Amino acid sequence: MEDCVFCKIINGDIPSTKVYQDDVVTAFLDLSQVTPGHTLVVPNKHVKDIFAYDPDLATAVFSRIPKIARAIRASNKDIAGLNILNNNGKVAYQSVFHSHIHLVPRYSDQDGFSMHFTDNSDKYSNEQLQEIAENIAKNIEE
Repeated sequence: MEDCVFCKIINGDIPSTKVYQDDVVTAFLDLSQVTPGHTLVVPNKHVKDIFAYDPDLATAVFSRIPKIARAIRASNKDIAGLNILNNNGKVAYQSVFHSHIHLVPRYSDQDGFSMHFTDNSDKYSNEQLQEIAENIAKNIEE
C-alpha cells in the first residue's frame, strides 16, 4: 500500500530499527518504546487487521512470534515477562492500519506499562454466557 508507514518500513523506504526480517514478517522497535525493547511484528503483506488474515498468513506470522519473543527476552537479563498485544480497529487502539503485533518486555510491575481488565462476571448469568458463546460458535468458519 502506497501511503502505509509500515509498508514503507518493510520496503526500506523510511528508516526503522529492525530486529528481524524474513519473507513473511518484519520486526522493528516501536518508536514509543513503552518499555525498552518494545518491538512490533508486522506481516510483510499489507493486511489491515486480524480480520483480514487467511489461515496461511496467520500460521506464518504467528509461528514467528515465539522466536522473536525469546530473542527479546535474551537481549536483557532484567526482562521478567512479555506482553503480546494486537489491536484491531480504532476503538481497540489501533493507530496504524497495517496489522501489527506488539511485543512489550516487562521488567517489573512498576515499569510504566499497565493493562486493566474490568471484572464484569457478576453481570452475566450462565444462560447469558451460554448465549454469547453459541452466537460466537455458530460464526466460526471452517
